[in-house]
Amino acid sequence: MMDFVSSLGNILYFFLLGVQMDPWLLKNIDRRAVKIGFFSVAVPLGMSTAWCFYLTSHTNVDQSIAKSLPSVAQAESVLAFPIVAQFLAELKIINSEFGSIALSSSFVAGLCSFCMRTTIVLLQQSAGDNYAALQTLINGVVLIVLIVFVLKPTTLWMIKQNTEGVPFKESNMIWLLLAVLFTGWLGHALSLYIYFGPLVFGITIPAGPPIGSALVDRLDILGNWIFMPLYLVKNGLLINVFSVKFKNYIIVQTVALVSSIGKFLGTLLVASCSNMPLRDAASLGLVMNAQGVLELSMFKLMENEKAIDHEVFVTMVISIMLVTGAIAPIIKYLYDPSRRYAVGKRRTVMNLKPNSELRVLVCIHEHENVLSAIKLLEVLNPTRRSPLCVYLLHLIEIVGRANPLLFSHSLTKTSSKKVKKSEHVVNAFRQFEDDNNDLIALSPFTAICPTKTMHDDVCRLALDKRTCLIIVPFHKRFQAIGNVSFHNKAIKITNENVLAKAPCSTAILVDQGLPDTRRTSLGGPSSYRVAVLFMGGPDDREALAIAARMAGHPSINLTMIRFIDNGNVASYSAWEKKLDNEIVSEFRTATAGNCKVTYIEEVVVDGTGTVSAVRSMENRYELLIVGKHHDNKSSFLSGLADWKDHHELGTIGDLLVSSQFMDKTSILVVQQHKIVKTKDPEIDRIAQDLEAEHQPIFRRVT
Repeated sequence: MMDFVSSLGNILYFFLLGVQMDPWLLKNIDRRAVKIGFFSVAVPLGMSTAWCFYLTSHTNVDQSIAKSLPSVAQAESVLAFPIVAQFLAELKIINSEFGSIALSSSFVAGLCSFCMRTTIVLLQQSAGDNYAALQTLINGVVLIVLIVFVLKPTTLWMIKQNTEGVPFKESNMIWLLLAVLFTGWLGHALSLYIYFGPLVFGITIPAGPPIGSALVDRLDILGNWIFMPLYLVKNGLLINVFSVKFKNYIIVQTVALVSSIGKFLGTLLVASCSNMPLRDAASLGLVMNAQGVLELSMFKLMENEKAIDHEVFVTMVISIMLVTGAIAPIIKYLYDPSRRYAVGKRRTVMNLKPNSELRVLVCIHEHENVLSAIKLLEVLNPTRRSPLCVYLLHLIEIVGRANPLLFSHSLTKTSSKKVKKSEHVVNAFRQFEDDNNDLIALSPFTAICPTKTMHDDVCRLALDKRTCLIIVPFHKRFQAIGNVSFHNKAIKITNENVLAKAPCSTAILVDQGLPDTRRTSLGGPSSYRVAVLFMGGPDDREALAIAARMAGHPSINLTMIRFIDNGNVASYSAWEKKLDNEIVSEFRTATAGNCKVTYIEEVVVDGTGTVSAVRSMENRYELLIVGKHHDNKSSFLSGLADWKDHHELGTIGDLLVSSQFMDKTSILVVQQHKIVKTKDPEIDRIAQDLEAEHQPIFRRVT
């Protein structure tokens, strides 16, 4: 019974591997990936085969072990793309630039491995019987033709019959499961591997939504969390490490080690010659050594076919655990994708030159984020002298595909089938661009990636496009009287990672319903009330710089509320206070004579006074702008240190969001970009000087 259940689990596992593989990845593979992929298989195969020849010729090796060594060399040289993809996802680097190179290279290596294994099997069969080899080849072609020309068209027809947005029909799901079992049975009946048919059938099914995502959602728990553990338990019960002779263990393990070194060296040398940094090339060489369930299944099939004996099988399984367990911490030490986000120049709104283009990256997770983001962009007051360059990034959690996708919509006005979910989002922003002729330039993107690594796409795009501000939505949406109507943990994780690693300033938008401020509707008497709370510090200075851009909008009434302590507590250093006074002075000078800009000072003694001041603003403003970080020793925050329900918003932002009396006021929490410190004191000194400098950011607004 366990044999049947474990085999069923393995069939589903290989089918899901095929579903998540996107053959169109081949279109994006460059020469570097081809060279790395080829040599990551050829070099270990050559080295391990030569080592096997040396062992059998110059050492006393048991005959059964000597017979198995060539198969060990071949199996240890194989590289599986799905396993590498899963390994990269676990390390949270799958959608980094390094991850893209690793995926492309492993895809090529996987094709080379498949061709190598197929050729070797056919040669072994032809050595005894030429007809058997030809029959195996014909059977494989027949099975592939049946899947491609019968099962695939039927599946695609089923997809078209399913209404868009409606869950996949249970009858269609049952038919697909029966088709998977049929391909496994037919492959076995044709003297092929039982997993060959399900793998090919999975590859023919389009990755991602609708069917790929539906299959992974339905079958992932059944296959990977129920049947697959039983398969692993079954194989674990058969493994007795004490049954392996130490001498035989060392011999087989050295072959596996030589193969691993060959993969590492083959990848390292080719990657280094392709102008990849040595640290990244070494990390890539280690990644190409990743092994998993797919290799375990292959080793078990080899044992069943008597290509290796049980001692060799046990040793190779131990090798999987040793190699994969060893390389993971080394890669984490060598490669940190956030290193490249550490820029030496401040990318902030405050340091932006007057009357220059403001580059903003807007992140969208749900369709409900679109309207509030568009309204905020309009509030940022794009003009001909200071236009907005908006980079839209629609973030979609990856389901039903192994490789992440970053797609640019600027290359075409029509949506790709792979990112059809982004069509409404992109169209809404394009309409906003059309409504603001020459004031806004839009470049839309879609990223399909794991939740834990979404921030990599955000930070990489912000770095490449040299943005000054990233706008992300808050992970909660509210109904009236502060009740939470929506909570998305994935957005919370992404926001926290972006705040920690962003190469520019970041703002979290807590949407409570922003009013419409589009220029086409400015003829009405309505006005839009904005307030910026200023307590001092870099984040509040950045918040004031953002608010200053809004001051020139014809529909906006801007109020700056500066909190002043009672004079007995030094809330900041003298240097910080000097910077605060300078920027406030610039702001007041630039807005002098503008009747729509108001300056207010609130004298606050302690945290209780801060809460009272905030309460006095109840529903007086449509938007409140506040910095995230403030001095913990400040009198403004005394007694509020434990107010940490949403630490990504800071103390004041959390206070505003948690206050039920702010049910009609949206909140923008700003974090200013900081230059990352290095271990070089001279560089740190220069960086500190740059941090202290800012442009005369406020153009005169009257």
